[in-house]
Amino acid sequence: MANTYTQIHLQFVFAVKYRAALISEDWEEDLYKYITGITTQKGHKMLQINGMPDHLHMLVGFRTDETVSNFMKDIKGDSSRWVNKNGVIRSQFNWQNGYGAFSYSKWDVATIIRYIQRQKIHHQSVTLREEYVAILDQHEVDYDEKYLFDEVYSG
Repeated sequence: MANTYTQIHLQFVFAVKYRAALISEDWEEDLYKYITGITTQKGHKMLQINGMPDHLHMLVGFRTDETVSNFMKDIKGDSSRWVNKNGVIRSQFNWQNGYGAFSYSKWDVATIIRYIQRQKIHHQSVTLREEYVAILDQHEVDYDEKYLFDEVYSG
């Protein structure tokens, strides 16, 4: 019997608009559960989610019946609405335009899970920009510096 078999593991990295440190430890776990629910409802498998006040990482077992761009549009849009509806911050919450999506083999999954779990430790010595550029370079992705991430909002 003919069938389609895939095994696709994608790490997604995306930031809060202007890299504002808005994600609080008080509600980050609820946000991660909400995003995991969206992921599961769409037929994908959340392998790990974690982040910092200004960005997050997800490792997802990704099905092939959806585009990456549609998935991220739904994740970012639905989770922004959830944050704003629940009033966990005083200002308007938005994710920054764009995201990173990086593929990994089955043999890399445990390493990437540990990496995502250790985000708070990792970012004691590495900035988001440094981390993101390292991931882009590791995956040999061409990029334009001016489109990496909006600068931190200071006003």
